[in-house]
Amino acid sequence: MRAMVTGGAGFIGSHLVDLLVSNGYEVDILDNLSSGTRENLTGAERDGKISLLEADIRDFDFERHFSQNPTDVVFHLAAQIDVRKSVEDPVDDCVTNVVSTVRLAEAARRHGVQKIVHTSSGGSIYGQPESFPVDETFPVLPESPYAAGKAAGELYLGMFSRLYPDLGCAFIAPANVYGPRQNPHGEAGVIAIFSERLLKGEPTRVFGTGGNTRDYVYVKDVANAFYLAWLRAGNGERFNIGTGVETSDRELHSKIASAVGAEDQPEFAPARLGDVPRSCLNSQKAQERLGWSVEVALSEGIQQTVEYFKSKLDQ
Repeated sequence: MRAMVTGGAGFIGSHLVDLLVSNGYEVDILDNLSSGTRENLTGAERDGKISLLEADIRDFDFERHFSQNPTDVVFHLAAQIDVRKSVEDPVDDCVTNVVSTVRLAEAARRHGVQKIVHTSSGGSIYGQPESFPVDETFPVLPESPYAAGKAAGELYLGMFSRLYPDLGCAFIAPANVYGPRQNPHGEAGVIAIFSERLLKGEPTRVFGTGGNTRDYVYVKDVANAFYLAWLRAGNGERFNIGTGVETSDRELHSKIASAVGAEDQPEFAPARLGDVPRSCLNSQKAQERLGWSVEVALSEGIQQTVEYFKSKLDQ
């Protein structure tokens, strides 16, 4: 079997590549390496079943690639993921996250790809629900260009699969993903940020009162959801992938400080405009339809993440 993983050198994508290679797949990785790294692919490269295509999804020749490399499934993870950037430049966000998805789908349907498993966003497409945890029946009410683009990707791919029944699609909508290989230098990825800064003895910041909550799901569990969606999902189905457990920013800091063995004394900064107060997903559908489950609890995942960043600092 042959798979393509767009964004496959990135945080989630590289873990999915590892899983695919371990199951005998040949994997083409499309990544411009703007945030992904070759280092993330070191383990998979040793198995000799991957090919890194260093290119951008906005202008990559999908038609030529699929015509020369018959592909069974595409896992579409490459995206512009910064909500604030999407607000600053919604046109660029749309070109990257929507137009590129349409280009991919058009080439895929013309060259026999069986299914596209697309990355949606469980933390943004539902807006600000009135009750939690959120399941897939909640209305999609995006409040940023980024969220609108993720929802538009679902609509376009669903349309393609109805217009061209040989091309299937499924959507993975993760909660807040964390774990080894996450970038600790951006605005997202608070577990990575806290882990690295506490290991270095640098100050950490909690915004507002620290009472905002998120649903943190381990990266390998998310990679497994993508793989199971390829094997088992019905056409056009969205699956929320989370733990159903809310953890506050302040509580999270305490857990990471404990794992590091550092003082639990964050600085408090003003609340950030646009931050939603709560986020939590119901993943019962994924459990029932895909046979997916949470394998790594938050405490264990934090420990593994801390150990990863400690090993990086020791190099």
